[in-house]
Amino acid sequence: MTAHTDIVATGWVSRMPPGWLPYLLLARVDRPIGIWLLFLPGLWGILLARAGWQETVRLIVLFGIGSVVMRAAGCVVNDLWDRDIDRQVARTAGRPLASGTIRARQALVFLLALLGCGLLVLLCLNRLAQGLGVASLVLVGLYPLAKRVTWWPQLVMGFTFGFGAPMGYAAASGRIDAAWALLYAAAICWDLGFDTIYAHQDREDDALVGVRSTARLFGERTRPFLAACYAAAVGLFALAGWSAGLGVLFHVVLLLPAGLLAWQVATLDIHDPGHCLRLFRMNRETGLAFGFAILVGALQAGGL
Repeated sequence: MTAHTDIVATGWVSRMPPGWLPYLLLARVDRPIGIWLLFLPGLWGILLARAGWQETVRLIVLFGIGSVVMRAAGCVVNDLWDRDIDRQVARTAGRPLASGTIRARQALVFLLALLGCGLLVLLCLNRLAQGLGVASLVLVGLYPLAKRVTWWPQLVMGFTFGFGAPMGYAAASGRIDAAWALLYAAAICWDLGFDTIYAHQDREDDALVGVRSTARLFGERTRPFLAACYAAAVGLFALAGWSAGLGVLFHVVLLLPAGLLAWQVATLDIHDPGHCLRLFRMNRETGLAFGFAILVGALQAGGL
């Protein structure tokens, strides 16, 4: 497997003041795919709740800001826990904490600033969503530890990144019901699938340093496992739409993201890290397609 890195220090971030660059790389703003993957389940939840156009737009803006801030905070927490491991993995050795361009104390100050911004966003939501937001911090803090104690850290990642779905639904509807639970389950299965693809980039290095993952657990059997994850995600998503009373067009348009997921399964090459990264990034379009299916179904059912 060819060593590579997914750090992008030559794009627009290279035009920022030099003192900013390590913090921008620590926050992964050079790779916005993580922001999208955190934001999209929240978008699904907001659209599924059908709270009216004004409230829907307000919440989408707030969740967009929150996704940028909390994804950055999660990256800081992850890199603080993993800086010793990251030095031993080709893809992550250049990260600011692993390479020493930022000290742990500086990262902690940055983390506190990010959490303060996240708190401001949280205060703009209803009490139920606020409670869920506080609860999600437990997952953010524990996720980096999962790879040390379980072969299923990608499942823990699913619970963490997928948490936007129940938060978005609760923020827009003010309740917890069957649609809330089904949407969260769909997001978890989706995340479990694409993060397994992502983990195949580091499979060999992870084996050397003792890091566990579903990529290592399933190895050559990843394709059927991925198919099961994605099939469950689509099925649960369909049930969530049915439970929320979406129109039949929702199920028709759902064929689009289902087809994109099927393409990922069919073309997966676990021995090509660059290809795994491209398939992983493809989930932005897949997530948007899921959101489009909800929007179409909601409009047919009587609008937002």
